Amino acid sequence: MRSKIFNTKVAVIVVAAAIGLLTLPALSQQSQNSQQSPARNQNHDSMPGMDRGSMQHGSDQNPDAAKAANDAMSDHDMDMGAHMFMTDLRPANAADQKRAAEVLAVLRPAIERYKDYRVALAEGFQIFLPNVPQPHYHFTNYAYAFEARGEFNPAHPTSLLYKKTKDGYELEGAMYTAPKSATEDDLNARIPLSVARWHKHVNLCFPPKGATFQQVDQKEFGFRGAIATQDACEQAGGRWYPQIFNWMVHLYPYETDPAKIWAH
Repeated sequence: MRSKIFNTKVAVIVVAAAIGLLTLPALSQQSQNSQQSPARNQNHDSMPGMDRGSMQHGSDQNPDAAKAANDAMSDHDMDMGAHMFMTDLRPANAADQKRAAEVLAVLRPAIERYKDYRVALAEGFQIFLPNVPQPHYHFTNYAYAFEARGEFNPAHPTSLLYKKTKDGYELEGAMYTAPKSATEDDLNARIPLSVARWHKHVNLCFPPKGATFQQVDQKEFGFRGAIATQDACEQAGGRWYPQIFNWMVHLYPYETDPAKIWAH
């Protein structure tokens, strides 16, 4: 179950590449807009964890591609070979355990009110792909995503992780993000690398512009595709991305087992 929850996180960021990427307005304009009303400036299909200066998409225009990408990233195992990079666990130590505990001590009360998912929605969190069946849903706050580009605030996770119930949604976890350019020491300063493993998506080749995954060999393109070098991608006529979106890490603060709290 933890693995399945962990896998959902990448489902929320994949669809943009499956459908086609659009450049957002200049970062300075984004900053101004985010200060005015970040939630209103974002489509409900925008990707949590994305760089605010990079991409967004319109999955409603191509629901088949959206579902295909979502399904691909919701498998039980997260073995994406050359397309997934995860930080190595550093040696455990008491200082890091203390820092991790301090993050949890801030996060738990900060998100307690969001156990009522309607409060999260009222306070600016938006559901990613609400109409696409998912094992878990990301409710993303784009103001917090923007804030995370510059500083780490443990009370402001980029996304909240919910599972759907017959009466709505049940809160289970949270996701923090960090800039694409962050070093491992930068990540360690936010969440200790001896406790959690951050991850990023790399070496990706997506179908040629205008093509969907259903129109190409899905064994070659995308997050589980065999193409993992720029030369091979160019030869196949695809679009190459050495890295897309930001660093991410998930945690499940309501678990009692520390190994499950900081799920890898």
